Amino acid sequence: MQRSREVHKSFARRTQPEAVSGISNVGIGEKVYESTKLAAAYDTLVNQGGSAEDILRGVNIRSEEVHSPKTRISLGQLMRAYQNAIELSADRHLPYRIGTTIHVSTYGMYGYAILCCPDFRKAMDFATSYHALAAPLATIEFREEGERATWSIEPILHSVADRRLYRFIAELQIGIHISLMRDIMGPAFAPQEICLSYPQADDFGLTAELVGCSVLFVQPTNQIVFKSRWLDQAASLGNKTTYPTILAMCDDLLEDLNLRIGAAGKIRAILLRDIANPPTFDAAAKLLDVNARSLRRQLQQQGISFRGLRDELRAQLALKYLRSTNLANEDIALALGFSDAANFRRAFHRWTNKSPSEVRGE
Repeated sequence: MQRSREVHKSFARRTQPEAVSGISNVGIGEKVYESTKLAAAYDTLVNQGGSAEDILRGVNIRSEEVHSPKTRISLGQLMRAYQNAIELSADRHLPYRIGTTIHVSTYGMYGYAILCCPDFRKAMDFATSYHALAAPLATIEFREEGERATWSIEPILHSVADRRLYRFIAELQIGIHISLMRDIMGPAFAPQEICLSYPQADDFGLTAELVGCSVLFVQPTNQIVFKSRWLDQAASLGNKTTYPTILAMCDDLLEDLNLRIGAAGKIRAILLRDIANPPTFDAAAKLLDVNARSLRRQLQQQGISFRGLRDELRAQLALKYLRSTNLANEDIALALGFSDAANFRRAFHRWTNKSPSEVRGE
């Protein structure tokens, strides 16, 4: 019992927002992102002979809305479109191919800001800090150590239960990164090696011929590795005068994104402080200094409930612990606020239609 209490306390500390990588205040169903990445997949599949009806099946968006600047989509819609793409196309390089069709010009103000960065190191920092503007289906991290620079890429937790979707997102993001790096550093840019955390597959995947460097499988993380001397080149399109102005505009876009997230995002932040001992709905309303009835109405307008938010976060964390740790189900149950492992297993099956052991074994 003492051990269980200690594990419980340890996980309560680790579920603070800054300690839980890959957990976002943006819900999987919140329509707050531009349709840039959806349009890239749609166009690629149409060019391969796919029909709009098949590509958009279950996405809940009309073909005429795909390229509209007014359209806002959710990460859930984007992932459903990618799942459709996996089923529809026999192209072994499809995710990478889609990724390389995305350029800095595709991203509007976010892309323009990358071009305006006065040097390439600042561009790397900007791309990381403002990645939330780009409908992120993966967390990204940039590091430079001596002569070696790396982009680490980890698809969001919602994709972990579907291993093909996980691979699709990882390879698409690698394609996007290489495309953007060539846009800002020149077409000669080439990575030194690509590392992937999963085994080579038969359906689709990256090859050395495709990316122009060695591809290593079953590595600790998904990474793009390149020589740091690329960062020493002059940023020919950088502008020290324009950059602060564009940066301020991107700050406004982030603020607008946070406003779109609304009450649901604020509640997620509260729940993440201690998911093992979450506050009641009334307590959350009090913490937000808002009337409970008003808060419930705001959540209804966003199409989600307090319980739905709590379960969504628990599901994300459960997937993270099952995939990245050796913790027993009993310990994970305690960390997520369940009374025992049996209740956790039942809830996990309801969330994912899989058992914890099935996810561990994938």
